[in-house]
Amino acid sequence: MKLQRVRRPVARRRGGMSGQRVLKAEAALAGGVALALLCWEFPSLRREMRIWRMAGGFRAGRRYP
Repeated sequence: MKLQRVRRPVARRRGGMSGQRVLKAEAALAGGVALALLCWEFPSLRREMRIWRMAGGFRAGRRYP
């Protein structure tokens, strides 16, 4: 004997936000924050890389503790 399934309304019809849309919004927000932080710190990262290269980079080995 086959049972018929009851059709439930889709989340879009209820007017609420589905979980997938919430996750996409959170991912977009987290990505925006990460990008803003990277842009904010970029000049200091460049400066640190220049200092590291002047100190010898990978070639310095154990010369500097």
